[in-house]
Amino acid sequence: MKIARQTKILEIIENNNVETQEDLAQMLRDEGFAVTQATISRDIRELKLTKMATENGKQKYVSITTTDAEVSERLIRVFKDAVIKMDFAQNMIVIKTLNGMGMAVAVAVDNMENSDILGSIAGDDTVFCVARTHSQAVEFIQKLNRIINAE
Repeated sequence: MKIARQTKILEIIENNNVETQEDLAQMLRDEGFAVTQATISRDIRELKLTKMATENGKQKYVSITTTDAEVSERLIRVFKDAVIKMDFAQNMIVIKTLNGMGMAVAVAVDNMENSDILGSIAGDDTVFCVARTHSQAVEFIQKLNRIINAE
């Protein structure tokens, strides 16, 4: 069932401009899949979907199916373009993004594969990360600032 659902998700986003998880869930229900928001969120993460700007200024989900180098470069560009500000308290890191870019920034953060980060949660315009320690949170924020400030 999961494979069929995820295959259908890829088909849907290839043939439609899907802007939100709710839109995707409705399209899947229309195709006969019983899904919840949590299922959609997991599928998006597992399929490594991200949002991309369209010609009309809106955003849509897309699948990243390129080489690792191209993905890394694209994710860094998305991260640099979407992050508004970052801050931390103890071992918790909060990244504020442009509206609708929280998931894309979280994908970029997750793909940095930093073992000091236990996990991240994305909202519409915020990413919340938890580091193991305060000093690891400081180091991670410094790394993210170097990425943003790199030419």
